[in-house]
Amino acid sequence: MQPAQPAVPITVVRFSRSDLYARLTEALGISVTDELLELALTHRSFAYESGGIPTNERLEFLGDSVLGLVVTEELYAKFPDFDESRLSPLRSGVVNMRALAQIARTLELGEHLRIGKGEESSGGRDKNSILADSLEALIGAIYLEHGFQKCAEIILKLVRPAIAQAHSQGIGLDGKTALQELAAARGLTSPEYEITESGPDHDKAFTAAAILSGEKFPIGEGKSKREAEQVAARLAYEALIARTS
Repeated sequence: MQPAQPAVPITVVRFSRSDLYARLTEALGISVTDELLELALTHRSFAYESGGIPTNERLEFLGDSVLGLVVTEELYAKFPDFDESRLSPLRSGVVNMRALAQIARTLELGEHLRIGKGEESSGGRDKNSILADSLEALIGAIYLEHGFQKCAEIILKLVRPAIAQAHSQGIGLDGKTALQELAAARGLTSPEYEITESGPDHDKAFTAAAILSGEKFPIGEGKSKREAEQVAARLAYEALIARTS
């Protein structure tokens, strides 16, 4: 009988919270105090289980506003020929939950979060909503520590790939053009628009609904026939894109 082999010791590597924060700030390329990072990464589920400590929601509120301004300014400068009807959906293609969550994943933000046991057990570290909100809170923390200019530099470094992707997907195209191209690519009939109008001549309101291959999409509203059609086209485009997301 062979003598029993000695058990091989298993080494468990555990990172301290400071180690994790150091990895995150290295990925960002900027320093942020542990106190601000801890607050930015504290989800309300953890705060509730810890007796009602502060959450990241105020920082999220701040970061959302800073993020929106920086992205809007970048799009305004980058696409001087785009009017509001093209800039607005392009911005929505960049500053939305799914896009922000993907940026958060590139930073491995999920592993840094402080979340409650319930969220932990249900996969909260990879939920789009939690990741997107935490990214906005992180932006709020960077803004508080470094001010607008430096924060804007970090934001642009993070979102420029998303801007390029949104533009390449046609999100910044004229709404009717984008829908026409998508319909052709998917073998659908060319879009038709069902228009209604109401109100006096000096203050008319228009509604429009895009119809493709017999399917009627959500109604868009506008102060002109063209505006209503553009809104309806974007709604139909977004609905079709969502079916394959």
